[in-house]
Amino acid sequence: MASLGFTPQINSSVAEFPATRLRRRQSCGSSRNRVGFRVFAQAAAEPDLSVTVNGLTMPNPFVIGSGPPGTNYIVMKRAFDEGWGAVIAKTVSLDAAKVVNVTPRYARLKAGPNGSTKGQIIGWQNIELISDRPLEIMLKEFKQLKERILIASIMEEYNKAGWEELIDRVEQTGIDAIEVNFSCPHGMPERKMGAAVGQDCALLEEVCGWINAKATVPVWAKMTPNITDITQPARVALQNGCEGIAAINTIMSVMGINLDTLRPEPCVEGYSTPGGYSAKAVHPIALAKVMSIGKMMKQEFQDKEYSLSAIGGVETGADAAEFILLGANTVQVCTGVMMHGYGLVKKLCSELQEFMKKHNFSSIEEFRGSSLEYFTTHMDLVRRQQEAIRERKAVKKGLQSDKDWTGDGFVTETESMVSN
Repeated sequence: MASLGFTPQINSSVAEFPATRLRRRQSCGSSRNRVGFRVFAQAAAEPDLSVTVNGLTMPNPFVIGSGPPGTNYIVMKRAFDEGWGAVIAKTVSLDAAKVVNVTPRYARLKAGPNGSTKGQIIGWQNIELISDRPLEIMLKEFKQLKERILIASIMEEYNKAGWEELIDRVEQTGIDAIEVNFSCPHGMPERKMGAAVGQDCALLEEVCGWINAKATVPVWAKMTPNITDITQPARVALQNGCEGIAAINTIMSVMGINLDTLRPEPCVEGYSTPGGYSAKAVHPIALAKVMSIGKMMKQEFQDKEYSLSAIGGVETGADAAEFILLGANTVQVCTGVMMHGYGLVKKLCSELQEFMKKHNFSSIEEFRGSSLEYFTTHMDLVRRQQEAIRERKAVKKGLQSDKDWTGDGFVTETESMVSN
């Protein structure tokens, strides 16, 4: 595994941005000289992976996604030590006592030759809830990490005062931004939490209004894919004060049925419940959702202060490059870390830089969103293909009369008149 070290040089300052939000900027950079015999030559510059998102500068675009990899101080610090650009902590709410997890809570889908279940993990399902640790403990640990780019993930019941209190308490720790979990696919929908809000645009508009009237740091709205048109809630979130969109959260799924016991998996006392699907198998679905959001943001929200954080099945630098080509500023990884460890970031950075070298890109912004223009409608594809067929037929017909002779490429022009 290639090794890259990232040591951000942090300079805290306050800058003015739209929506009266306070954003802490950070800067990082390094230069290296290679000394040769009797000559001094500067080493070939590596592609720059640093990104600036909503006023926050990260050494690379890779972010720990909210979930088990950000569950406490120890693991979040380890993520920073390994070189992740930022960490989004596991989602917190005011009353952790209401959060009761069960075991087992995970199920995996493996794929191998001839349908073997002993192969590589391609799908991962969880029925895990948000953080069950007391909010006071999580806030204390946030404070210990405030010199790094730390983003708090929050989720609360349908209660304006509750949202305001939660925002106030997490902001006091010095966190740099907030990601609002409008997308958890399982658990507590009866309390209007998670996807219950993200799937209801009227409810989402109201709650975003509460949040953005209170928050003084950038706010990202995390979208659920369990909806017909993901651009609708994303648009509502941006129109009501959010500075960024994160997508996608996990996909509602049933992992499978045990054909010996006839019980669903994961099985808890003989029963189960639909949960969130993630890992490599969801990557194509996530690409489609991110593409839709990216096109919508480009067409309707030209302000460069808006950001897009992509999530879904990222395990390689190539996976990340695809998301960035669709307009993502940052790329989140959660299940990938659970399977491969925190050191995965070194591989991601190395592979992304190799992609950039191949295309002579020196920075992320040089190619971000470059593939969006190549998505169109089926009707337009038909028109383009019919036009291309007509052009090929015209060339195949060759020269029609003496007046078409150019004198250049005599043999080629002669052959163009030979019938097939």
